[in-house]
Amino acid sequence: MSRMTDPTPPHLLIAGLGYSGSAVAREAAALGFRVTGTARDPSRAAPPAGAEVIAFAEAGHALGGVTHLLVTAAPGEAGDPMLAAHGPALAAAPALRWIGYLSTTGVYGDRGGAWVDEATPPAPGQERSRRRLEAEEAWRALAGPGRALDIFRVGGIYGPGRSAIEEMREGTAHRRLKPGHAFSRIHRDDIALAVAAALRQGPPPGLRILHLVDDEPAESALVVEEAARLLGLPPPPAVPYEQAAATMSPMGRSFWAENRRVSNARTKAALGIAWRYPTYREGLAAILAGGA
Repeated sequence: MSRMTDPTPPHLLIAGLGYSGSAVAREAAALGFRVTGTARDPSRAAPPAGAEVIAFAEAGHALGGVTHLLVTAAPGEAGDPMLAAHGPALAAAPALRWIGYLSTTGVYGDRGGAWVDEATPPAPGQERSRRRLEAEEAWRALAGPGRALDIFRVGGIYGPGRSAIEEMREGTAHRRLKPGHAFSRIHRDDIALAVAAALRQGPPPGLRILHLVDDEPAESALVVEEAARLLGLPPPPAVPYEQAAATMSPMGRSFWAENRRVSNARTKAALGIAWRYPTYREGLAAILAGGA
């Protein structure tokens, strides 16, 4: 049943009102949802207009009237923090009918540059990705047969304040060359667009795997070169990846250890959307113009 015909007023709880969560909050508030977000320290949080913020520890008490839940927090060694802290309250939440979970395309592991789609079985190669897959399974168990569960597998997130535009301006951009090694990425506001589309749909109970990636997986160096072009600056020196890897952190190298291209065709069809920023070119241009 859609939220337009359901008598229960829609109330979205966002577990983790951070960079992506705040963008979703703005979209959901514009749709007429009551929006509550959690923060570790509400006194230091700055929720967007139309949203209220509560302490993460208080989320269990808020679940009585929550109809929709979006989880953005990453799992740790102890598993998913929302489930660990509020599992019984989540299971018993009387009005909760939709759960969205922001996971990662990292659950597919290394595919040698091959394409994966929403039906591809996961094969995580990194510990953090294995934790994400375990969290997905835990949310699937929590949702059971009576709730809708949308698992959003998200590519590399960029947007205002977190893009190659800022890195070029700050002199921290790197142009690492690894021919054929593509990354899938997504603009923060397109994450919000997709989640809002799912909220509008009010899907029936069941699981959907959705890919939040733009239309063009691309080499990292191409993104930096485009940012330099937009700014009218010379790009940073090109450095072969094998040379650059010697100065990178283990975490940084781990991202480069996997190469895959992630398809989004089924997701866009399921949600009935087209991206605001279908490639990094449109996204970077909007960031530079101050419109994104």
